Amino acid sequence: MRPSSLLDDRTARLLPWLVAVAFFMQTLDGTILNTALPAMAIDLAEDPLRMQGVIIAYMLTVALLIPASGWIADRFGTRRVFFSAILLFTFGSLLCALSMTLPQLIGARVLQAVGGALMMPVGRLVVLRAYPRSELVRVMSLITLPGLVGPLLGPTLGGWLVEYASWHWIFLINLPVGALGCYAALRFMPDLRGPERNHFDTLGFVLFGAAMLMITLGLGGLGELHMPHARVMLLLFAGAACLAAYWLRAGRIAKPLFSPNLFRTRSFSVGILGNLFGRLGSGALPFMVPLLLQVALGYSPAEAGMSMIPLALAAMAIKPFAKLLIDRLGYRRVLTTNTLLLGLLIGSLGFTNAQTPLFMLLIQLGLIGAINSLQFTAMNTITLIGLHDREASSGNSLLAVVVQLAMSLGVATAGALLGGFTLEGAAPGSEAVLRAFQLTFLCVGGISMLASTIFLQLGREDGRAPPQP
Repeated sequence: MRPSSLLDDRTARLLPWLVAVAFFMQTLDGTILNTALPAMAIDLAEDPLRMQGVIIAYMLTVALLIPASGWIADRFGTRRVFFSAILLFTFGSLLCALSMTLPQLIGARVLQAVGGALMMPVGRLVVLRAYPRSELVRVMSLITLPGLVGPLLGPTLGGWLVEYASWHWIFLINLPVGALGCYAALRFMPDLRGPERNHFDTLGFVLFGAAMLMITLGLGGLGELHMPHARVMLLLFAGAACLAAYWLRAGRIAKPLFSPNLFRTRSFSVGILGNLFGRLGSGALPFMVPLLLQVALGYSPAEAGMSMIPLALAAMAIKPFAKLLIDRLGYRRVLTTNTLLLGLLIGSLGFTNAQTPLFMLLIQLGLIGAINSLQFTAMNTITLIGLHDREASSGNSLLAVVVQLAMSLGVATAGALLGGFTLEGAAPGSEAVLRAFQLTFLCVGGISMLASTIFLQLGREDGRAPPQP
């Protein structure tokens, strides 16, 4: 691999592996936790159906901080920020393992997410600046490969650790990897900064972040937090007001956090809205499926974790065919049809019960994994493909925020529905709990299918031609 003038030969060889390990830590953590939620709930004396805050806290914190990651790296230097990100992620993992109550665990997850929010954006930024464009595809492929392995190992490893050790080990395994990452960051991470000090839209950041926080808390208030409906409505309306204030302000200042001009590109507008609503169902799946298997159907943690393997394997297997399908059928047809199929498959989990054969459930999850993977590839590409070079960075940041926000909203929505359908005092494994899961999957599947109407707004040739200068 030919290094740029910024790197010596050894650093050029090792830097991609450093960023790849950070990516692996983040993606593994995002999937290993879900299988452990029931065991964690028992240990913390909580209801297993009210544990979604542990997931939402992480996703929402990452979404909040992604817009500031580039500015922070330019201001303080990539080496210091990347080292601090790994250190915070590792220290947050230790605090998660030491948590004695659910609020303590959620607080530790927020600290862990602060590190996670900076690791990958700063890592990608360093690669973008340090390597010539001719090497970029090769380096990015190496970096993203562990991101495919993490979801494959996570549920299975989480299930085995919970069953044969304890849930604390899903966080403790981050400690030696984090210590090695901190050493490598100080040794091999170049200290790069932006060419000039850029202005950061602080007020826009506060308004946008407040909107995301209040809307997500409002949805969570319907489920896990048991808020009065008046308080939930107040949070939702306040969040909508902050979002409206942000966009009105962004339209009249020179350098907003995210420019409204991005939405003049139809494919970007459709892609962002499609990602927001189309990912609600897929965002809920990693939270809902392990709970269904363990709390409603009586699977062990290890069995529940291994049942998720077909989903990850099918997602990896479909990747090589995604471009071929999109080139042949076009984005409009692929996304509209695929979104309907995804919603139907998620809804089909609503018919799962104790008599459902395991092989049938594994086939369902495998199909969901394949359709989901194709969906992500097509949605991400159509969102960015029509942007000019000068808009690509801002558009990519907004897409990253929307992806995290949609997944946290998916978990919050599923949690609210599950809490609403669960009868007071229903015991795990009872018919009432299974019925609540079935109704929740049917509703989430229906919501996912509605997102297909967004992709109908694409033109037949959108995504096939480069953006006009």
